[in-house]
Amino acid sequence: MTPTPDRAAGLPKRFYKTATPTSVDGGWRIELDGRPLKTPAKQDFVLPSEALAQLIAEEWEGQGDAIDPETMPLTRLVNVALDRTPQAREDLAAEIAKYAETDLVCHLAESPVGLRERQDAGWKPLREWAGKKLDIVLVPVEGIIASPQPQSSLQAAFDHALSRDDLTLTGLTWACGLLGSCVLAYALLEDRVDAGTAFALSRIDEDWQIEHWGEDAEAKDAANARQRDAEALGAFFRALD
Repeated sequence: MTPTPDRAAGLPKRFYKTATPTSVDGGWRIELDGRPLKTPAKQDFVLPSEALAQLIAEEWEGQGDAIDPETMPLTRLVNVALDRTPQAREDLAAEIAKYAETDLVCHLAESPVGLRERQDAGWKPLREWAGKKLDIVLVPVEGIIASPQPQSSLQAAFDHALSRDDLTLTGLTWACGLLGSCVLAYALLEDRVDAGTAFALSRIDEDWQIEHWGEDAEAKDAANARQRDAEALGAFFRALD
């Protein structure tokens, strides 16, 4: 997505011609005209797989005359994972567990019937999967008021998150915020659903409203941006495999 002229004026100019993934001891890095990319904290930007390095290189190759961080979600994610996550692992795991307390897939509509049927069809199988696969057993409710969730389930959400490496933990935290759901985030990570499906399941309520009341241009642009981020996140998880 090309930034508006006003916004582009405040962005840093592109200072390189090529971005190339390069094998190094311990993984892969990105070279900009042969010079290794660094994080904002000046750490080595080293990645665990060629597939992920290729995705990051494509973000840098895809820049125009200016460098727009909004169009580089995976670069931003890796910067956070390398610079900040090592000191905040327990906080991030706690944030993921907190999403389980009020998980989107547990809040069911009392009416209309059609909306409730969509929610049940999309969310119930994933609630059951999370219970069996991850021991995250969550109690659904009707309406917006959350029901207390089993402490053992919240602990399971925390423990699973904390067991992941820094890159995965960072991506999982981002997925929770993007999708509004611990269950959907884990389902995307574990390849139970693809990114497009996860995003659609996170928007059942919104899409129902759009079908009946329409959608303004600003809301549509915001939804499109979130969908692009979800697709990038799905590619990120697959590239870590």
